[in-house]
Amino acid sequence: MIENVRLDCYLWAIRMFKSRSLASAAIKNNKVKLNNELVKASRKVKIGDTYTISFSGGIKKIIEVTALIENRQSYEIALKHYLDKSPPAEKIEKLESLFFIPNIKRDKGTGRPTKKDKRDIDTLFGH
Repeated sequence: MIENVRLDCYLWAIRMFKSRSLASAAIKNNKVKLNNELVKASRKVKIGDTYTISFSGGIKKIIEVTALIENRQSYEIALKHYLDKSPPAEKIEKLESLFFIPNIKRDKGTGRPTKKDKRDIDTLFGH
């Protein structure tokens, strides 16, 4: 029975991060919290602990430790060592970029657009 497992090793073993160094970096950058308190990578994981992990893109995972694991195993085995309490992911609406204007087809051989052409394009897109 495993009793002492470091937090960074545990998060790597349950496949939350691709490498242990990425797990350590996330903990160091305050992306992992235990009961809304910052933790260190060397913290010993205990059964019943609830961790909140923040990923890029605003994704948050809330996991509860159900069993300890030290080495990385298959996904099916890793699932048995934690309970995912994350709320269902909300679909984020993607806003249209203000800097992106779709390409406008021009006839081949007509050359670069003139100032008048550029003004027409701007009025077409409401600028």
